[in-house]
Amino acid sequence: MAENILNSINSPDDLKGLSLAEMNQLADEIRRFLINCVAHSGGHLAANLGVVELTLALHFVFNAPADKIVWDVGHQSYIHKILTGRREGMTSLRQYGGISGFPRIDESVYDAFNTGHSSTSISAALGMALARDLQHESNSVVAVIGDGALTGGMAFEALNHAGNVGTDLIVVLNDNEMSISKNVGAMSSYLNRLRTDPDYSRKKEHIETTLNRIPGIGPKVARFAGRFKDTIKFLMVPGMLFEELGFRYIGPVNGHDLEELTLVLANARKMRGPVLIHTLTEKGRGYEPARKNPDVFHGVGPFDIKTGSVFKKPVKTYTEIFSDWITEAARQDDRIVAITAAMASGTGLSEFARLYPERFFDVGICEQHAVTMAAGMARQGLRPVVCVYSTFLQRAYDQVIHDVALPQLPVIFAVDRAGLVGEDGATHQGAFDMSFLRIVPNLVIMAPSNEKELGDMFHTALNLPGPAVVRYPRGGGEGIKVEKSHQLLESGKATVLQEGNDLAILAIGRGVGIARDAAEMLQEKGIRAKIINARFLKPLDEKIICQAGAAQGRLVTIEDNSLCGGYGSAVLEVLAAANIKAEVLRIGIPDEFIEHGRVDILFDYIDMNPESIVARIINRWPDIINNKTLELRKIGEK
Repeated sequence: MAENILNSINSPDDLKGLSLAEMNQLADEIRRFLINCVAHSGGHLAANLGVVELTLALHFVFNAPADKIVWDVGHQSYIHKILTGRREGMTSLRQYGGISGFPRIDESVYDAFNTGHSSTSISAALGMALARDLQHESNSVVAVIGDGALTGGMAFEALNHAGNVGTDLIVVLNDNEMSISKNVGAMSSYLNRLRTDPDYSRKKEHIETTLNRIPGIGPKVARFAGRFKDTIKFLMVPGMLFEELGFRYIGPVNGHDLEELTLVLANARKMRGPVLIHTLTEKGRGYEPARKNPDVFHGVGPFDIKTGSVFKKPVKTYTEIFSDWITEAARQDDRIVAITAAMASGTGLSEFARLYPERFFDVGICEQHAVTMAAGMARQGLRPVVCVYSTFLQRAYDQVIHDVALPQLPVIFAVDRAGLVGEDGATHQGAFDMSFLRIVPNLVIMAPSNEKELGDMFHTALNLPGPAVVRYPRGGGEGIKVEKSHQLLESGKATVLQEGNDLAILAIGRGVGIARDAAEMLQEKGIRAKIINARFLKPLDEKIICQAGAAQGRLVTIEDNSLCGGYGSAVLEVLAAANIKAEVLRIGIPDEFIEHGRVDILFDYIDMNPESIVARIINRWPDIINNKTLELRKIGEK
């Protein structure tokens, strides 16, 4: 047996000649390789460790890229990448210019579909299967979806349609009892019953065989036999949901047994119609720290392999500051409830859930349901806080408009990971929330420039009569100590941080710190900039915007959001409505999807660092620097 099989695997074709023993050795090698890669670059470790054997079996049985394998979410596709010619690229995983942490159709022909958000795989795979049928082709199509993603409504819509259409489609349910947080809800309980009944498949086949032997004497007896068969199956077999949706159910299957997996997949490939294979896997398998703490190692930064300790920055994160606020606020106000869509730890709700379990609601990966449920709670006098990443709030846009904003219900949205988030890339950048939220009537939208403002804004949101949004970035702030007492902010009121006559910089959220640094560099060149911390995206402080437009005449807006429809656009609208002809330089995220990489590198890429901003100001208004040089020369002559 070869000492290092992994080095000889450059495509899935290289798996075809391996023995079972060699495949098991390869699985061990992949786990060691994967742990080393993620320890260096960070990434999604626990889920990938859980699908090593499943990925090997899929590529052993199927013939990608002709056969299509669609990974739901895609955070568990690292082994798929390793097996499809990107092993060497794993050293650049999630780094600027390196390979993505998710499937990308422009990265490899083996990546059948772009993914990043949950519950989309069955829909995409069904679309591919129907296209195959229309084009008279015969390739297999496989969707790999986790039990957490299966809680999403879109997955059920796709299952319902696929079962009705009846085309050849294989759905592999990767059941590890986890999404990011531990799975919740009726579907989780249902799958647990299947997991804990090892005789399920044998029982089902025995019942169906026995019932099929009932002689059909006349149509009435035949109809009765059919109804009797269905009744007995429902009474004695707990796994009929998928079959009633039109799928042939196979499982549960040991997701770490390569021999069993390859046999089941090979058999499923020959079957006609929709097939669902229920595999049982373990998150973090092969690495004890990840196995014990799969939520920590879901998406993890660089860590020490020996201890499993994550290398953390000393500054407290905005998420941690929010966690402190909501637990203290809940202690004082029993109307406060917290809602998450399978992101308890990611949104900072773990401590809240421990202290106030009766007021904590994890709805699974169901952002739409989370928002409308919050609206129902608010209608009955509670103060719900919906804790959600910016990129996932996109999935509940209709509910924000129709169920919360229209009836003006006091729901608070804690929008985490707003703006550029870094290594997770285009599918996770929170680049659009300011643009798509600010057009919604009745919303109050705030963005803090530091940790203290974050607490003040949530305190303000709690005291508003209608809905409010507080959006804040991933990672740490400025290291400012936050007190338990908070200031009530005047709605729509900006603040002036620094006076200056040459131009005004209007910034919001993370843009404020960048504005300060840029103003210091301008000061060194003799250019005095007024700095305005907007604080509120909605309502806008129109008075301060108009004053700056009239007095300084040259405005720079800085925002960690898309320039299309964001804060800068709002400033232009205010000036236009007031007929103030000021010149405006807007700085923010350009009209493109921003790829993965460290946030500071991404800010460099979009020219949103202080040096680039100063250069852009001088390039836009060269007379500023020329006039200052002339003024300094005159002063020297005197």
